[in-house]
Amino acid sequence: MSGALTAGGWGLFAGAALLVGAAIGSLVRVPPRLIALVMAFGSGVLMAAVSFELIADAYERAGIWPVVAGAVGGAAVYSGANALLARHGARHRKRSGEQQPSEAEAPGSGNAIALGALLDGVPESVVIGTSLLGGGHLGAATVGAVFISNIPEGLASSAGMRSAGRSRMYVFALWGSIAVASGLAALGGYALLGGASEALMAVITAVAGGAILSMVADTMIPEAYSKVHLLTGLVTVAGFLSAFALSHL
Repeated sequence: MSGALTAGGWGLFAGAALLVGAAIGSLVRVPPRLIALVMAFGSGVLMAAVSFELIADAYERAGIWPVVAGAVGGAAVYSGANALLARHGARHRKRSGEQQPSEAEAPGSGNAIALGALLDGVPESVVIGTSLLGGGHLGAATVGAVFISNIPEGLASSAGMRSAGRSRMYVFALWGSIAVASGLAALGGYALLGGASEALMAVITAVAGGAILSMVADTMIPEAYSKVHLLTGLVTVAGFLSAFALSHL
């Protein structure tokens, strides 16, 4: 039980970065370009974590075909769910400007944004939980990547929600619930998959990797590029190399 609680604690810690970002955005006026730069850096960190901790681990467990099947499946499920939520007002949930619709403009968009945030966070948290199974060591790069990427998400999304007329209470209640859900997802990943075979664990890890890569490509990089344009690639590479170095320390 202590292992499950530890996994849940790390998932909660990573998810709590959303609240940190929202709090920063509430206390100080953060320039949109700075938010975009952090978003680009976080994108690079996430891509490195997926490459060197998730996909590489899945390959070592079961070989190439479970990795391919899992990653494609994860990307397809994420992209399909993301497209469905986008039709109900969650397309710009990570945007800091006035792209997000208000409830008057798109009834139910607040719930769609909440579900979209949950969709973004669950795969990351499940991986945090499963990384501790079998006496495994928690990947610092994975937790760091999720935490770093969640701060600009909290900043950008909260600014966008405020521009759309949503209350500060709504913003903090949303991110607080997602942080708790992240902890529960990590706890569930540890508690429910303890007896899974190596092949199944490989597929699950690859599914999460494919979903995270799709999330980065669909939501994070477009937000960064819309504000800082050609700096996006350079800062993304900086984030990638930082996570690469962290994973090899």
